[in-house]
Amino acid sequence: MSERTYRPEGIADDFTTGEPTSAADARPEPSGAPSSPRGPQAPQLGWRGMLRWTWRQLTSMRVALMLLMLLAVAALPGSILPQRDQDPAAVVEYLGDHPTAGEWLDRFGFFDVYTSVWFSAIYLLLLVSLVGCIVPRTIAHARALRARPPRTPARFERFPVHVTGTTSATPDEVADAASTHLRGRWRRLPTFRVETGAEDARAARGALPGRPAARTVAAERGYLRESGNLLFHLALVGLVIAVAVGQLMHYRGQAIITEGRGFANAVVDYDTFESGAWFAPESLVPFSMTLDSFESEFATDTVAFAQSRDFTADVTVTEPDGSSRAETIRVNHPLEVDGSKIYLQGNGYAPEITVTDAEGATAFSGRVPFLPEDQVYTSRGVVKVPDVSPGLDQIGLIGYFLPTAVINEDGTAESVFPLPEDPLLVLEVYRGDLGLDAGVPQNVYRLDTANLTPSLDDDGGRVTLLLEPGDSVELPDGLGTVALGEDVPRFVALDLRHDPSLAWVLTFALLALLGLTGSLFLPRRRVWVRSWTSGRVTRVEVAGLARGDDAGLETEVDKAFGALPDVERDGPDGAGRTCGSGAGTTDGRATGSEED
Repeated sequence: MSERTYRPEGIADDFTTGEPTSAADARPEPSGAPSSPRGPQAPQLGWRGMLRWTWRQLTSMRVALMLLMLLAVAALPGSILPQRDQDPAAVVEYLGDHPTAGEWLDRFGFFDVYTSVWFSAIYLLLLVSLVGCIVPRTIAHARALRARPPRTPARFERFPVHVTGTTSATPDEVADAASTHLRGRWRRLPTFRVETGAEDARAARGALPGRPAARTVAAERGYLRESGNLLFHLALVGLVIAVAVGQLMHYRGQAIITEGRGFANAVVDYDTFESGAWFAPESLVPFSMTLDSFESEFATDTVAFAQSRDFTADVTVTEPDGSSRAETIRVNHPLEVDGSKIYLQGNGYAPEITVTDAEGATAFSGRVPFLPEDQVYTSRGVVKVPDVSPGLDQIGLIGYFLPTAVINEDGTAESVFPLPEDPLLVLEVYRGDLGLDAGVPQNVYRLDTANLTPSLDDDGGRVTLLLEPGDSVELPDGLGTVALGEDVPRFVALDLRHDPSLAWVLTFALLALLGLTGSLFLPRRRVWVRSWTSGRVTRVEVAGLARGDDAGLETEVDKAFGALPDVERDGPDGAGRTCGSGAGTTDGRATGSEED
């Protein structure tokens, strides 16, 4: 008995090797030829097959979800590590504190996460994956929308919901009544897609009983469910694109201005400014703004003492054409100018300080913002005085501005209320090299005292200067004088933001929510009606099928049955009715073949 080689059905002979299945099929092999391996051999994919396989993997929903999760993980370093476009000074400080790790992080773009190559690659792959998922599904859905409803199956009793009965109306009247009900009130927006038809008489065959000629109605609804699913994914694509365009074209600037002064909408006039890669400085509209006054209200009752009640900034906006208008900015009520919104982010006091050096020259004069640190506006500030006269040290002043000051028994001072009822300026004095000539940007609200010499009194303690409005005192060690102005102006911190994609982001987010709602809650149902003449009455059958679990399917079939004229449901001894979610086919793909 000769050996036989197993060959799977459907595999061509070109991909099989081994012994022939019969002696007639045996072919002599040349002498000396190497023996071929036994068993089936798969065909080679080739470069086209490999590209096709890669594309199918990339456009699968599994890969799209993985890329979405990877994008969320890749965005984490941008919120943990300082970013160069937002805070370059913090990046320089981090590199100085972590020279080895910082160098490697900088090489891989962790200080420019959102503009790095790897983040952009994930972003683009996610976009391609979503588009690759949506396009074929949209084409298939468009074809399904033009397709006819599925033809009426031969056997209704196998469906989850099946109702039978009789009526005195003709089969044509039953078909018309069922079609009218299933289409709904609005013919331009039908509830079901409906198609009526006719069946020829059928002879009995095996377990399938005979039946005379009948009229049929096939109806289907739920295409908006897939439309909602596609709308959701298309909105996600739009959301991804809108966010990307917003990051490329946005700009944001922060400025601190004091009463009676203002700023112009130019990059150089902002204290900090960040923008996207496609931002052009000449695109800024050249308007200007002046802070006319700032008013704040605080509670004076014992229950909510010193708690803020209201902040109001009265400003004057000057348009590029020279026209001016008065505006008001409040917390959570920003001012909108040419598509940009200006928010009131903070406020405080900016006392005017003048410092003269040992030679009598004015080394510093200006308003210094002191940043509040608590509820009663105990505010901390720094004054960096350059060396104007040759041979003199630079001077650093660190201190607190107390709006309503109280001197304690131990000589310390504290503020007890946010409004300037009894203001006091408390300063400590340092001298040395402040690094003002190094050309490196510095934080104006921080003074590094590690390499500076503090001014000490005879007991070895640090000298503390107390100044009320209008006072002028001598600096220790003959360094000069410091004077505090009569008035205490207020300052406000303004935040200007411009993002052209915000309206699009909101639109796509709402569309995604709408599509998701439709894909989750719109039912996909099919209803069939058959009627034929049986003696003096018309027999009626109504069946329904849903894709997945659908608690409303039974109600839908009952409504369709009840809409038929003069119909009576069969009793318990009649053809009957079946209900349940486990009977019949539930995948929504039933056909009307005679074998069914």
